[in-house]
Formats: sequence, structure tokens, C-alpha cells
Amino acid sequence: MKKQIIYRIIPIAVLGLTMQSCFVAKKYDAPQVLDEQFYRTDNISQDTTSMGKIAWKDFFTDTYLLGYIDEALVNNIDIRIAIENINAAQAYMRQGKWGYAPTLNLGANYSHNVSSKNTVQGRAAGDTRIKSDLWDGSAQFSWELDVWGKIRSNQKATAAGYLQSVAAHQAVKTQLISTLAQTYYQLLALDQQKIVTQRTIENRQKSLETMVALKDAGQITEVAVKQSQAQLYNSQVILLDLENNIKLTENYFSLLLGKAPEAVLRGELNNQEVYSELSIGVPSQLLVNRPDVRAAELNFMGAFELTNVSRSSFYPSFRITANGGIQSTKFDDLFSTSSIFGNILGGLTQPLLNGRAIRTQYEVSKARQEQAYLDYKNAMLIASREVSDALFTYQSTSEKLKIKKLEYESYLQATEYSEELLIQGMANYLDVLTARESALVAELNYIDLELTQLNSLVNLYKALGGGVN
Repeated sequence: MKKQIIYRIIPIAVLGLTMQSCFVAKKYDAPQVLDEQFYRTDNISQDTTSMGKIAWKDFFTDTYLLGYIDEALVNNIDIRIAIENINAAQAYMRQGKWGYAPTLNLGANYSHNVSSKNTVQGRAAGDTRIKSDLWDGSAQFSWELDVWGKIRSNQKATAAGYLQSVAAHQAVKTQLISTLAQTYYQLLALDQQKIVTQRTIENRQKSLETMVALKDAGQITEVAVKQSQAQLYNSQVILLDLENNIKLTENYFSLLLGKAPEAVLRGELNNQEVYSELSIGVPSQLLVNRPDVRAAELNFMGAFELTNVSRSSFYPSFRITANGGIQSTKFDDLFSTSSIFGNILGGLTQPLLNGRAIRTQYEVSKARQEQAYLDYKNAMLIASREVSDALFTYQSTSEKLKIKKLEYESYLQATEYSEELLIQGMANYLDVLTARESALVAELNYIDLELTQLNSLVNLYKALGGGVN
């Protein structure tokens, strides 16, 4: 009996294993979405060393900022959500690895049946109801052979999904580090502008006293005094705006840290030093360094493999099923050899009419694959643009800083000269007011440019995939 069963199973298994070589799944090859040279740069040497490979602990030097980055990488809500996405994708990947394994279900049942007197069987038995008991314990075994590569493709799709979630987590990490650094630098710039404005207010209060004295001496009119008062009030309003912006920026910074709004300890803008050797590497390194680009490619890979799964659904599936166990109407006889039963079935199932479900699934998979490809290409284009933008911004800002410093120094000297000439009665008070206002604006703009330069370095670092290490 056992030999007969074995002899029947062997041909079925051999047939299934032979058909394992009949894969219809296509092999994945990474697409070439862009030409090799797709950076737009001016006078920037390109070598294989990229600043994107520098660890964030080496790129930033401010001790306060380094501590905040460490804290944010643990407590930030977006980071924690990304980690949970990894856990979910990992679970699917583990499930995909078990795709080749058979399924086995165990069951135990007891049933008690009482027949109706009004059925044919009940009337034949007279007034006696037919009662029966059935005890059984069984196991159901099922195994689908991967004849066309469906299971293998699904396994690769789940693995790509897991790797995509890891890359997405790294992309969130990179974005968080850059946003945190830029927000921190924004706070430092606001602090510096606040200091400048407070100094300006003190100077304008002294200038107002001088204007009043000159008016009492008959050298100027009340109009000049009122103009000086207006400038003082204007600088006081600027100070209020700066203080408000500092509070709002601190609140946003606290949110990035994953905690309630609070004051932020920080350094000074003038003491900031970051890694500034502009080495961007070759364009193809974006595929390795940028996590968002890697995530986009892995998304395309997963969509490609799911298309393979849909394609294999057109072909017959080969499944071996078996069912066996013990069954008896009496519990005392349940575990005897006479209670053993079993059956085995092996066969092919070819879908024919299914309301176009398989064809629709395949067409949808193809459309999603093309969409994933376009997303991947767009991610590369965005990466290229961000690198170029950051490079040009840094270069332009560096040149503008030199000129802006000269402009501020000129306005500062013009203010000093005009105030001295006004006291001597050799200048118009309008010249003094104009020089003062221009000096303040130039100094505030210079601080904005310093912030822009720092932010452009951070943007370049992020654009090249920095912050992953």
C-alpha cells in the first residue's frame, strides 16, 4: 500500500521539478535612465571623491548641532514612522522567503448528528431518530511548485520592498539632518540680526539726542528730529519681528526633535565652520549615495518583479495536495490503525474564463511598472538639478559676500562722515538718514547671505546623499 502511494507520488514530483526550469519571468536589468554626464557645473573638478560620503559628525562641527542631530535621529516622529515601515516590509520579506514552502494545517473535530423524523430516512426508521457521532483528527498538506517563476518573482519583489523601505528611512534621515542644520543656522542668523538691530537702536537713540540738541541750537528743523524718531521706531519694529521669528523657529526646531516647544541652546553664526571642500564625485555615484534615488530604483525593481508574477498567472499552476488523519464514530476506536484515512492529489490548473481578471492584473502591473520607471527617472533628474542648484548658489553667494561686505563698509563710513558733517553744518540731515538706513539694510542682508552660503553647503551635502553615514 505504502509502496503504491510512493510510486504514484514520485512521477508527479519529478514532473513538477522538471517544469521548474520553465521560467517565464524576465531577468531584471537596471535601466539607464540618463546619460553619464548630467551635472551642470562651472569650474568644478569632478573626481571619484564625493563630499556626500563624509559622515555628518565630520561635516558639521558645532557641538550643539551635533547633539541635536543625535537626539532627532532617535526621537523625530518621521524617523520613527520610517522605522516602522521597515519593520512591516521586513515581515513581508520574511513571508516571501517562505513562498517555496508547502502549507500544512492540522485540525480536530467532533460532530453529533440527529436525523429528522420527517425525512425519507427518518420515516423509514419509524419513530426512532438516527443519531451518530464522528471523531476525527486530520492534516491537510499543499505544495505549489514554482513552475513559471511566480514564487521566485514575488520573493524578489518583497525583498526589493524591504530594501526600498530601508532606503526611504535613510532618505528621511538625510532630509531631517539637512532641515535640522538649516533651521539651526536660521536661528543663529536671527540671533546675529537681533544683535545688529539692538546695536542700531542704541545708536539711533543717541543720534536722536544729537538731533534734538542740533534743533535747539537752530542748526536743523523739527522735521529732522521726527525723521530720526521714525527711524528709531522702525528699528524697534524690526527687533520685535526678529524676536517673534526666533520664537517661531525655536518651536519648529523643537518639533524636529520630537518634543514640545522650548528654548534652544546654540552657538554663534560667526563661529560656524563646516566641511567645505567642493568634491561632488562622478554622476553615477548618485545611484549609490542618494537614498531617495536608490528607493526609486528599488520601487521600479519591485514593480518589475510583480509584473513577472502577473505574467506567470496566464500559465497553469501545478499543485500537490494531500489529506490524511484518523476518523472514527467512537472515541475509543479513534487511535486504532483501522481509523487511518488519507488521499493525495496532484494536477495542473489552467485558467480559462475568469472575467478578464488575469489580463487586467497584468495590464495594471505593466502600467505601474512604467510609472515606477518614470518616478525613478524623475528622481535622477531632481538629483541632478539639486546638485547643480546647490553648486551655483554656493559659488554665487561666495562672490556676493565679498561685494556685500564692501557695500556695508561703505555705508558705515558714509554714515559716520554724514553725521560729522551734519554736526558741522556741512551736510543735509536727509543724507544722514539715508546712510543710516542703507547701512542697517546692508548689514542685515550680509547676514542673510552668510546664512544662504551655509544652507547651500548643506543642500549640496544632502543632494550628494550626505547624512546616511
